[in-house]
Amino acid sequence: MPTEDELLTAWTALLHRCGAADDPEPYGRELLRRWSEPQRRYHTVEHLRAVLRHVDDLAGHAADPDAVRLAAWFHDAVYRPDRTENEERSAALAVRALTAAGLPAERVAEVERLVLLTVTHDPAPGDLDGEVLCDADLAVLGGTPEAYAAYAAAVREEYAFVPEPDFRAGRATVLRQLLALPALYRTPAAHERFTAAARTNLAAELENL
Repeated sequence: MPTEDELLTAWTALLHRCGAADDPEPYGRELLRRWSEPQRRYHTVEHLRAVLRHVDDLAGHAADPDAVRLAAWFHDAVYRPDRTENEERSAALAVRALTAAGLPAERVAEVERLVLLTVTHDPAPGDLDGEVLCDADLAVLGGTPEAYAAYAAAVREEYAFVPEPDFRAGRATVLRQLLALPALYRTPAAHERFTAAARTNLAAELENL
């Protein structure tokens, strides 16, 4: 896994490729500070690293891989477990930051759209960039039973303020929504690699709630 310095190097190179006018490293540090906030247990720098790695693995499927990478950096940049508008606030942060950095309006708009897509993880057919981002974000569902259990436990820790009956009801709704998606994974590589394990993991967690 890349260190934070390596993440900053990758962020800086990404912003320069995308046309940033100023030194992007200070804002990269600000993003890493956000991803390291104390209320986070799953949506941490570790999650950011994992999503970026999966985006790189699936980049050949994307129409604009760098837009997907930018969206990965911002998709949970605003995260408060006690609020419901995190994706919208993350998307707005991306627009402000990337516009200030001097990126073209078209790419900024694409990043905003991609971040908002993580509300539903249900990209339209043919939305290649959306498919890559959503598959990268949901790859954790297709991990080993042990890795999935650690993910589920971290999510519960983020919602420690929610009483157990309420958490179980809300979590069951989320799991059923995921299982009801037409396909959990849309890129061929992720579909083949993760689908069977993800459905097994989701079903097992739902049964145990």
